Amino acid sequence: MAAIEREEMERAGAQGSEDAKAKTRLALVKPGASAVGQAGEAEDFEARARSWRGLWRMLQIVRVLGTMSLYLYLNDYDIRAAFNARVAAKRLAEAKARGRSEHFKARVRDLFLRRALDKLVRAVRYFVYRGAEGSDSKERQLERQGVWLKENLIGLGPTFIKIGQALGTRADLLPLAYIKELALLQDQVPPFPNEEAFARIEAELGRPVSEAFAEFDSEPIASASLGQVYRALMHTGEEVAVKVQRPRLRETVGFDIAVLARITRRLSRYPSFTENADWDGMLREFRETISEEMDYAREGKNAERFRQNFREWRPVRVPRIHWTHTTARVITMEFIRGTKVIDLDGLRARRISPVKVNRLLVRAYLKQLLEDGFFHADPHPGNLLVMDTGHLAFFDFGMVGRITPELQSKMIDAFFHVVGRDTEGLAQDLINLDFLKPGVDPERIRPVVEGLFRHYLNLKLGDVNFKELTYDLAEVMYEYPFRLPSNFTYIIRALMTLEGIGLVTDPGFSFFETARPYAKEFMLKREGKQFRRLLLDKITGRDEGRINWSKMWKLAKLAAKTYLEDGKRK
Repeated sequence: MAAIEREEMERAGAQGSEDAKAKTRLALVKPGASAVGQAGEAEDFEARARSWRGLWRMLQIVRVLGTMSLYLYLNDYDIRAAFNARVAAKRLAEAKARGRSEHFKARVRDLFLRRALDKLVRAVRYFVYRGAEGSDSKERQLERQGVWLKENLIGLGPTFIKIGQALGTRADLLPLAYIKELALLQDQVPPFPNEEAFARIEAELGRPVSEAFAEFDSEPIASASLGQVYRALMHTGEEVAVKVQRPRLRETVGFDIAVLARITRRLSRYPSFTENADWDGMLREFRETISEEMDYAREGKNAERFRQNFREWRPVRVPRIHWTHTTARVITMEFIRGTKVIDLDGLRARRISPVKVNRLLVRAYLKQLLEDGFFHADPHPGNLLVMDTGHLAFFDFGMVGRITPELQSKMIDAFFHVVGRDTEGLAQDLINLDFLKPGVDPERIRPVVEGLFRHYLNLKLGDVNFKELTYDLAEVMYEYPFRLPSNFTYIIRALMTLEGIGLVTDPGFSFFETARPYAKEFMLKREGKQFRRLLLDKITGRDEGRINWSKMWKLAKLAAKTYLEDGKRK
């Protein structure tokens, strides 16, 4: 009976709450209207408010991203203008061959379109840079732009701080001055109030902070895009790091992604913006990845899986998760102290070789990509520490990538061809890995790709001017439909970040040269295991498929060559 009375009281309380909300809505609309009309007007008002808020947010985002795009366009305009001039000269020559009339029309178009646009762009650039064309003046302008970009991304909130972190690893896309500023987004994001953090921890763990922990620092030791970290002590005396999520994070990120999807849909109407990149696929992958990253319980499971994959690797450490103090929005883990992988003076002071650390990092990533099919997708220096013992510790497993066995096999084929300098094989790899749009005849582009690989494969990645390479390839990109597959977004990002770390630790660093012996090791291990399985299935009659003996012969030759090289080194 008492339970029924309590239920009735709760229902009455809920009804009272709804009545209070209704009265509040009635107070917002004109007196004299009917209750039904008032409620309808209130809902309409809320819908309009959401619509206006979305429009205002989209304008803010377009302003920041549009201004950044304008800056990048103006910074690289000389290279772009040289490319445009080459294309125009080619078109004029073709028009001249078709006759005097066609040649005249082409010259008029060139004069009133390309040349006029060139003058306009140079005038805009003069205004933006205030006439500063000297290297020192331009560098100062780039530094100011980098600060502006960083501050505006922080102002846009967690979603765009995360995007800024990703851009901060892309030295192939952005000027160095931008990279330096965006690098600060890795661990120097403004924190949110401690009161909100403590309230979130208590709500998630279901008890006061003083009961959950023996000791808890009053200020965060780090603040990032999605959360901030505090040092604490468990009642067992173990030192831990407690990461707590920012308030209203899911709502904010979900709203921003919806706005970005709307912008992407509008851009898709203009093929020139979308033909060389799968923007829809990239946004979809970003949505899936950041959704995982906002689930700290999933992050803990990712860390456990990573530790399991590296259980036989003594030099690699992963902090242990305290599951009794972990939820979807709070994660508690072992506290590990160390030195950043790019702090060369700090490493040398501890008698640790930065070059050896970098080689361990490259080897660990090749294992993730070529053997495990599960990789840490955010390897920036803030997520990697070198302990005083020399162990390499990985942190923050919210952003991970997964590689299907089929894609992994294709990537191993590509490594085979890189190691063997097989340009014909690499051209086929581009086709197999979907770097070409569906429906394209691969034979048309194979000679072009082979020529490009012959030229650039012998260079160290650090020696390639990516901006100039982009425009060297531009004519090919316009004529042939290359694109970046969405499933490579985080793989390429991780590899570019690794190369950036490598160049800091060793100016002569070459990713392919460093990776070569380890890539051979993982290829031999994985492909050898697969060959043994196929052979056993063949003998026992469980598989009637054909064994790729050509590939096995290449594998045997590679194994023999590796054995001989190891013997010489010994």
